Amino acid sequence: MSTAESKQFVGQHKRARGIRSQEERVGLSSSVLRIWPGLPYPLGATWDGRGVNFAIYSENATKIELCLFDSIESQKESVRIPVTERTNQVWHAYLPDVTPGQLYGYRVHGPYDPEQGHRFNPHKLLLDPYAQSIARRPQWHDALFGYTVGSAEEDLTFDDRDSAPYAPLARVVDPSFTWGDDRRPNTPMHKTIIYEMHVRGFTKLHPGIPEPLRGSYAGLASDPAIEHLTKLGITAVELLPVHFFLNDRHLLDQGLSNYWGYNTLGFFAPELAYDAPSRSLDSVGEFKTMVRALHAAGIEVILDVVYNHTAEGNQLGPTLSFRGIDNAAYYRLSPENARYYTDFTGCGNTLNMTNPQVLQLIMDSLRYWVTEMHVDGFRFDLASTLARELHEVDKLGGFFDIIHQDPVLSQVKLIAEPWDLGPGGYQVGNFPVQWSEWNGKYRDCVRHLWKGDGGFVSEFATRVCGSSDLYEWSGKRPHASINFVTCHDGFTLHDLVSYNEKHNEANGEDNRDGADDNISWNCGEEGPTEDPEILELRERKKRSILATLMLSQGVPMLLAGDEMGHTQQGNNNTYCQDNELTWLHWDLTKAQEKLLEFTRRLIELRRSQPVFHRRRFFHGQAIEGDAAPEVAWINIHGAEMTEEAWNTEYSKCLGLLLFGDSIDVDDHGDQISGDSLLILFNGDHGDPIPFTLPEVEEQGPWERILDTSMPDAEPEIFQAGQPYSMAAASVIVFRLAPELVEPSTEAEGAKRNA
Repeated sequence: MSTAESKQFVGQHKRARGIRSQEERVGLSSSVLRIWPGLPYPLGATWDGRGVNFAIYSENATKIELCLFDSIESQKESVRIPVTERTNQVWHAYLPDVTPGQLYGYRVHGPYDPEQGHRFNPHKLLLDPYAQSIARRPQWHDALFGYTVGSAEEDLTFDDRDSAPYAPLARVVDPSFTWGDDRRPNTPMHKTIIYEMHVRGFTKLHPGIPEPLRGSYAGLASDPAIEHLTKLGITAVELLPVHFFLNDRHLLDQGLSNYWGYNTLGFFAPELAYDAPSRSLDSVGEFKTMVRALHAAGIEVILDVVYNHTAEGNQLGPTLSFRGIDNAAYYRLSPENARYYTDFTGCGNTLNMTNPQVLQLIMDSLRYWVTEMHVDGFRFDLASTLARELHEVDKLGGFFDIIHQDPVLSQVKLIAEPWDLGPGGYQVGNFPVQWSEWNGKYRDCVRHLWKGDGGFVSEFATRVCGSSDLYEWSGKRPHASINFVTCHDGFTLHDLVSYNEKHNEANGEDNRDGADDNISWNCGEEGPTEDPEILELRERKKRSILATLMLSQGVPMLLAGDEMGHTQQGNNNTYCQDNELTWLHWDLTKAQEKLLEFTRRLIELRRSQPVFHRRRFFHGQAIEGDAAPEVAWINIHGAEMTEEAWNTEYSKCLGLLLFGDSIDVDDHGDQISGDSLLILFNGDHGDPIPFTLPEVEEQGPWERILDTSMPDAEPEIFQAGQPYSMAAASVIVFRLAPELVEPSTEAEGAKRNA
């Protein structure tokens, strides 16, 4: 650094710290509050051990006031501080007399001209977009709206009521935390097993978790919660949104809430509702404690994040933060009339990804959660929206370019929900090579086969082998496919086999909400039943679907509760149900306990057999130096599938032969090998089908290690060429076992088929 540059640097920081001849002073209660210029970066409220730097971006504002509050009960700020310093459209001030815990908000002045996109209203207290902690939730009141609610001209009017008594308050955070020897598990993506869960729903009813901790971050960090996850065998939890979100007014009026949390207001702050009230830690400290505990158990933390829109809704929504700070800068406005919003999300607005400051907001938020909160990855809600430079989805858009060159974010797990509501919004397979994607085509195809629909075996084979048709063309690998059959949005696994129709009456929309086509079958009776045959078929189908999920190439994602047969009573859109309909129940029936134990066995089978988590796609060709192919598809006669068999409309049965020799090489160049396995799938619901076990060059017997029609059956040996009776709606797994002794008699060997 040159002498001149050094003097400039020192001078900048002297001015930031207030080492100047004249100081502005403002009274704060009985003390004197000093105001120094501060710095434009970092944005937000930053405690440096001596004071707090406040910085907020607004391109079109004419004046900004920082408002300090004495308590969360305060109806009005104790002091307003004019923020007079402005650098590159960032307004900033440094307060050496302010410490962590200080409550604050902003009032922003500027034109109120909705038809030109401007909605400034200094009567509305605004939340800092970079707030790292929210101390008070907004309380719904008409004063929160920038216009007069109910007026004839609606949002073209100007409301001058003070919103401070009802507005959310930010809190200055002390970022210090004892992480100890916290280390990221860094599970390779191809070995990852994701468990999609809701912090509150997973812990709220768990009898082993102390009652004051249930429903909280601390509850998820508790020993009973972590014990369930570790015994299950998953490697990562994917948490439904934990960014601070808003409960919609119309939902609260109906006694409901925004349970899923896809309504973000604060992109840096943990959701306040998941604090344990009995704990001394704030939401930031409690979240960090949870991450540290999960990491210690070898479990990664992936956040479901919603950067495509905010909780402020359309032009009739409240003025809580972004809208009042700079509506025209933060949001995509209609080119025909800036009064209205371009909406690619169905939630009223879309963040303006063409604005560099909005991109910076998102990137700063992502980096914050990785560097400060130690999370391991993100699943991006409606990720196609983030790729829209103008109207078209552009996979090489600025958002992706920035992430891929970022030394922090390029190293974490990145998962896209590859669609939105705009033109060309369904983009599965089109995201950049570093990304994995929720594979909706996998979900639908697997559902079709186990529903009993014919004509899907060809696509089913492609989906089970990692969906190379979607991903291989761009240089991706099987782990690009996040395989799932159920998720938070839609039927649970139990309901998928128990209901033909959705039953969403509890949502208050006359059952109009939620998807109508669920590719489900109730097995003969809608909802609960005491018919033993229907109950047995449902349990078998659940086991078969879980087996398909866990034994497919790609990354399996299990919905929390599916391993225990959780039901939402046919409701396929429980976004507003924060109650026992969505909370997991832990008082399990005998059937639920058996399903849980079966799921644990499945996950252990996946983890122990390298053929289930290959790093590369199958080629169906001979392995170099070996006469055997990597994979073969087998028909019921024990021979390879023919073109005719693939195209038979009524076909619902096939076998998958996975060869375990020389599967891959590890990071040190050593060969990875495993067992050769045969998986039989029978999606038919008729009589048992005899499936001839294929003969392979090793000429060893086949050891049955799993049959979803007999979950408690012990391993058993069968000879190649011998028919095996496949029960309806079942999955069977065999291991090629040349080292095992053949059955002593033909009768003993054929015992299973008697």
